[in-house]
Amino acid sequence: MNINNRIAKIIEHFRLSSSEFADEIDAPRSSISHITSGRNKPSLDFITKVKGRFPSLQWDWLINGEGEMLINEKDSQKNISPSDLFSIIDDENFGKEEIPTMPTEISDKSENISPSKPISREFPIPIQDVEKKNISDSQPLEISPKKEENPSPLAMEQSKKEESKIKKIILLYENGKFESFEP
Repeated sequence: MNINNRIAKIIEHFRLSSSEFADEIDAPRSSISHITSGRNKPSLDFITKVKGRFPSLQWDWLINGEGEMLINEKDSQKNISPSDLFSIIDDENFGKEEIPTMPTEISDKSENISPSKPISREFPIPIQDVEKKNISDSQPLEISPKKEENPSPLAMEQSKKEESKIKKIILLYENGKFESFEP
């Protein structure tokens, strides 16, 4: 079964029309008909909208067609048990990493190798001291000399003449015509 058929099966399972399904997942109605007819394949965005609106669908089935269509509620509840949530922290080996040991002798016969026991090592988390720095110890900002606030009008005119030169003049008329002049 291809992904287009799986989308059609979802629409049929939830007893929706194509337009109702499009409204549910906030997709264009035309894309639903293109997908169900086989003209187009659904995009990733389309598939995530379907899964977001219908969370009971299994990803494996939706994407690859493997497994059951709907998530089995008994299996999902079996994996989560509220009383067992913090039991891992009470374990005396919590925070320790097991590193397997290598056999000391290597022989040509694999039968002589005995299974080795893992060695447990602790990796404590170091506590870091946070140093507080005073603002007075930081580098001061440089103060730049003030620029002349009121430059002379002659200097302004000269700088404007140097900076801007007329490239093109365009006249627009009310009747939609225009004229352009280039010096």
